[in-house]
Amino acid sequence: MTTGVVGVRRLTARSVVLSALLGFHSSQAQVRGVLALATELGLQESAVRVALTRMVAAGDLERHDGMYRLSARLIERQRRQDEALHPEAGPWDGRWRMAVVTTGASGSSDRAAVRDSLRAARCGELREGVWARPANVEVVVNAEVRARLTLFSAVPEGSQAELVSRLFALELWADKAEGLLVAMDGATSVSERFEVAAAMVRHTLDDPLLPAELLPEDWPGERLREGYEEFRKELTALAERLFAEHSR
Repeated sequence: MTTGVVGVRRLTARSVVLSALLGFHSSQAQVRGVLALATELGLQESAVRVALTRMVAAGDLERHDGMYRLSARLIERQRRQDEALHPEAGPWDGRWRMAVVTTGASGSSDRAAVRDSLRAARCGELREGVWARPANVEVVVNAEVRARLTLFSAVPEGSQAELVSRLFALELWADKAEGLLVAMDGATSVSERFEVAAAMVRHTLDDPLLPAELLPEDWPGERLREGYEEFRKELTALAERLFAEHSR
């Protein structure tokens, strides 16, 4: 059972539709196929139809000729999810990237947007307005946030391992990842595995992608990605079969 596992949420019609389409690189499916997959996972068809209508109204999905497909905004989310699951971290020469907020935000929501963007870029906050991370991956933010930053390349003095421990809660991340792996091993149904897999994706987005030299031993990042990928293949096979059966 996955009940009580940190980060695992109950299956909802919206989560099934989004997770399925985000995981399939076609990014679209026929209505009957979506309904068949959701009901296979134990959801009521009526609830799925309501969720689809609301998702179209909210701009998450577009409907055309009996097909649902991800909106442009969700396709961008799919891109970020794919990057998190298949990261392209480069070699590391000991240098760090530092982002300093040098242009003030107009309000609390704007400040929160800057913080969220830098966290999504896998930076840690050294002090208010000063963010940093090892330079094995690029610090990528949107143009609006980038205009408020000044970026530096630097080599910190002192222990880099201690600096990492100040910036990133590695032990907490690893403990949660191990819990999700155990939950996936113990899940006895596809719906339970779906719930755990969705939590795996969300947790992977918070992996700081540090150089191997700065990671604790037996870091579970790659094992978490492999665990999700195994389930994605299972779900893809199920969805392809159902979509094919209901496209006739």
